[in-house]
Amino acid sequence: MYGSLDIAVSGMVTSRVRLETATANLVNKDTIEAPDGSYAPFRRRIALIAAGDPTSGKEMGVHIKKIIESDGPLRKKYDPGHPFADKDGYVNYPDIDPSMEQTNAMEAIRSYEANVMAAEATKSMMGLAMQILA
Repeated sequence: MYGSLDIAVSGMVTSRVRLETATANLVNKDTIEAPDGSYAPFRRRIALIAAGDPTSGKEMGVHIKKIIESDGPLRKKYDPGHPFADKDGYVNYPDIDPSMEQTNAMEAIRSYEANVMAAEATKSMMGLAMQILA
């Protein structure tokens, strides 16, 4: 029974990280400067999910294997007056599609909700089992 709770909790944690990743991508869709003011366009983050949890030795559930940065091409915008414009007048911006990131965020939220419902069902079954035993 506790395995079911572990699976649901691992799904909730994974969904939370996926939502944080999509949110960070949306927030930084126009970020082209590093904190020190240097030119460094934000790179889209992608959360990679894997089955099992190697840190606990359990085969059940899911976890975030790692978060990688996209190595895809940046979006070019013509702005010759910008201080970071290249010789042709283009500035590189992150290639982040807001509609795709919103879809990823909604999917993570729905996944989180489904795992909460699975955990609630497991708790309910455990409660009924205790009543039967008592």
